[in-house]
Amino acid sequence: MTRAALLVLADGRFPAGGHAHSGGAEPAVRAGRIRDARDLETFCRGRLHTSGLTAAALAAAAAAGHDPAALDEAADARTPSPALRATARKLGRQLLRAARASWPSPELDALARAFPRGAHQPVVLGLAARAAGLGPEDAAHCVAYETVSGPATAAVRLLSLDPFQATAVLARLAPDMDDVAARAARAAGHGVDALPAASAPLLDITAEQHAAWPVRLFAS
Repeated sequence: MTRAALLVLADGRFPAGGHAHSGGAEPAVRAGRIRDARDLETFCRGRLHTSGLTAAALAAAAAAGHDPAALDEAADARTPSPALRATARKLGRQLLRAARASWPSPELDALARAFPRGAHQPVVLGLAARAAGLGPEDAAHCVAYETVSGPATAAVRLLSLDPFQATAVLARLAPDMDDVAARAARAAGHGVDALPAASAPLLDITAEQHAAWPVRLFAS
């Protein structure tokens, strides 16, 4: 295991396409639910403990060696929004390209053959972590961080929010990220059927609305 690989995988500059997505922050800003750093922290905490926990557990299970096809089905079942399912597969396809270039692996090659249009992003991330020599909790930490860093970065652009304040939000959420990653890794140890299915219905609704906007800054 190499901790440096964890830094590479979690780095926002890793070419996995996440920079083009707001994680629901763009419609939340337009609706007035995110107006400042305090609102951003509330939004990120809610996202982390719902859809973030679900995604982290899927990634942890993939890193633990569970069947990626079964995990992809589980991800579909836990993603009621067609727009979010499409986004997850698009991000998964991009992440798989980057992961195969970074950590060549027969498992990643097999996933690319099985899902030519892209597997769900958390499943790909878990297999990428596995290929990089990382464990389930490492994969879960990557997802937990991504779950809150995406909206935080988007809020800086959408609100002209002070980047120091946005970074402070992430720092305050660090204990929550640790908690979610640990819970996700524990759940992954009990098999696919034991994975959490926490949801955030408002994120699903606004994702569908956002997908229909004729003009938007972020892809999702």
